[in-house]
Amino acid sequence: MDLEPLNNLRSRLSQTIESVDTLEQNGRISKIVGTIVHAISPDATLGEICLLRDAETGVEMYSEVIGFSEEMALLTPFGDIRGLSSRTEVIRTRNAQIVAVGQDLLGRVLNGFGEVRYDDPRGPLKVEDHYSMIRTPPDPMQRPTIDRVLPVGIRSIDTLLTCAEGQRLGIFSAAGGGKSTLLGSIARGTSADVIVIGLIGERGREVRDFIYQNIGEEGMQRTVVVASPSNKPAMERIKAAHAATTIAEYFADQGNRVLLLMDSVTRFARALREVGLAAGEPATRRGFPPSVFAAMPQLVERAGKFNTGSITAFYTVLVEGDDLDEPVADEMRSLVDGHIVLSKKLSQQGNFPPVDILKSDSRIMGAVISNEHADAAIHFKRLLSKYDEIELLLKVGEYANGSDPLADEAISKRQHIMNFLKQPVSDIYSFEHSLNDLMQLQK
Repeated sequence: MDLEPLNNLRSRLSQTIESVDTLEQNGRISKIVGTIVHAISPDATLGEICLLRDAETGVEMYSEVIGFSEEMALLTPFGDIRGLSSRTEVIRTRNAQIVAVGQDLLGRVLNGFGEVRYDDPRGPLKVEDHYSMIRTPPDPMQRPTIDRVLPVGIRSIDTLLTCAEGQRLGIFSAAGGGKSTLLGSIARGTSADVIVIGLIGERGREVRDFIYQNIGEEGMQRTVVVASPSNKPAMERIKAAHAATTIAEYFADQGNRVLLLMDSVTRFARALREVGLAAGEPATRRGFPPSVFAAMPQLVERAGKFNTGSITAFYTVLVEGDDLDEPVADEMRSLVDGHIVLSKKLSQQGNFPPVDILKSDSRIMGAVISNEHADAAIHFKRLLSKYDEIELLLKVGEYANGSDPLADEAISKRQHIMNFLKQPVSDIYSFEHSLNDLMQLQK
């Protein structure tokens, strides 16, 4: 059989196909409701990044597909929606959000998408790799056992609420309770190799103050800051939490002990609520849609100990008054490996750190400290608890010395205990020094 005619036909068809000018079919905006863009965008996929381009106004910005309604794709823009119109094109990128990473990130302050700021004097980032911003948490059976202390330089935490490498802890406090100050002290006192700080929904003024007052020039040499203040769109605030976690994962993959400080996860949850409600989700737990409580564990579970390095994470949680049962606080307590509760009363009295030891707990502490350390910490808490129990009797003069040996000890050591719990903001104590101070109290 002569195959030459068939081969000639195949060749002509190939040439014809190659010469065809293929044009991507772009979508367009149908309507805008609040901060949600409804667009006709064929084949758009959930989580995909799309470019919004308006030729008339010159506006260009990225957005993310967060859902679908009938034939419409629902997108959340990454910037100010002014300037968008029914003429605006929706151009698919076919990619999800990524973060450029590299050692050159150290010492930089990034925007909520993990991008170098336009006014960074060091110029463009020296990119070594790209990481997906939304990553699946590691398989729990592949995680190594947490077995090593990570000192943070704060005596009361290192001895009574000992933190371990790869642990996740929540710092719970009302507004003005001292969360940011405590995070700053932890950043200065930690023995971690790299520090990644996510400032989410903070006041713009506080971002600069936190960096220069709490971290300093020397501390920034091992620090990366991701900042998305309160005036930024909700989607950027959401992305900031994931960008900070992604950058922490990169440095952990390089074999580093990473400390991730996120202030605050409450504002991350509120940004999720804003997007969820705007997209039409029902409000369930005290105004929060279900997607909020699905997203929170996906973020927190990305921290931990790995075969290469570790991410030890502190997440601040805003509470209303002393209500630790409000939805976000209650959810976070179930996700983290320990909680540090700050007392507004102690903060107002000028006591730092204002940690309420009896309401706080480190669930991994027992696995990483010695038996002598554990016994001393338990006895210290018993003295604190006993004094709280008899304090009213002491005030009214109804307590009789000698009636309770533990109470007598709590009274006699009260001033030493309070001095132990206090620590000047500028002071950093080694783990050995703090443990020795605790042991001295037992004598």
